[in-house]
Amino acid sequence: MVQIYFANFAALSLCHSKKEENQIMNKIKLGLPKGSLQESTFDLFKKAGYRIRLSDRSYVPIIDDPELEGLLIRAQEMAHYVEDGVLDAGITGQDWVQEYESDVIEVSRLLYARGGFVPVRWVVAVPEDSEIMNISQLAGKRIATELVNYTKRYFKDRGIEAHIEFSWGATEVKPPELADAIVDVTVTGSSLRANNLRVIDTILESTTVLVMNRAAYADQWKRDKVENLALLLQGALNAEFKVGLKMNLPAAKLEELSALLPSLQNPTVSHLKDPGWLAIEVIIDEAKVRELIPVLKKHGAEGIIEYPLNKVIY
Repeated sequence: MVQIYFANFAALSLCHSKKEENQIMNKIKLGLPKGSLQESTFDLFKKAGYRIRLSDRSYVPIIDDPELEGLLIRAQEMAHYVEDGVLDAGITGQDWVQEYESDVIEVSRLLYARGGFVPVRWVVAVPEDSEIMNISQLAGKRIATELVNYTKRYFKDRGIEAHIEFSWGATEVKPPELADAIVDVTVTGSSLRANNLRVIDTILESTTVLVMNRAAYADQWKRDKVENLALLLQGALNAEFKVGLKMNLPAAKLEELSALLPSLQNPTVSHLKDPGWLAIEVIIDEAKVRELIPVLKKHGAEGIIEYPLNKVIY
């Protein structure tokens, strides 16, 4: 009897382990950008509901979702590894996808960058005192950039022959001694101005993107998993400049105050035990709250509560 019990127990344990093994096999190999996008990406994942831990000098972040297996890769290389199937999906910039003309599928555009929640621009810049006023005057000139392939195509398409060289960094300090012009990435242009450079053209606007390779995208489980991740990340971005407001309001004041309560659709209105009062809840731009709360108070609103949002899903 004891032998039968242990035999059954062993069989059940084996089945259970096999089931766990099959479940564990469903994983997404996800590339996360190392470098300037790393901190903002980790913060975005946290707001989307994912905790990421990374040990010092490690390139393998631990995500608190057993179905996500992370790897830190430079954004410049990400699309290459995704396209080749080393990674199922990755977060990189549109600029690097275009630089290498990578054959990947863009699952979602995520409007954040190292400088904030706006696109970055790749610009052509020359010294402030240069006589060059437009890119046609760069024919035969030396241009330094990290975005070599895209820049070459951009100039070629416009019939301009220039010497375009790869820059390993500190590109903005190269003119005029080491280059006549540069193509560099910027958000505000402050670094360019600090180095006495003047923008004469914008060749590309770029934002962060979540991409997949075609084989992974064809796998329904992987596609659903990454699209769900994209939904949560986008929701976190949507909530970045929004807050929620709750308040109690005299029912007679509702129509009067409705014009003051812009929201995603209409304010949520609930009846309280006292028929003369209503509970109002609204989603609003955070920048408007400081002006709105005093007005609400003057119009009879009470118990006003402002609260942060993690995600807003449209």
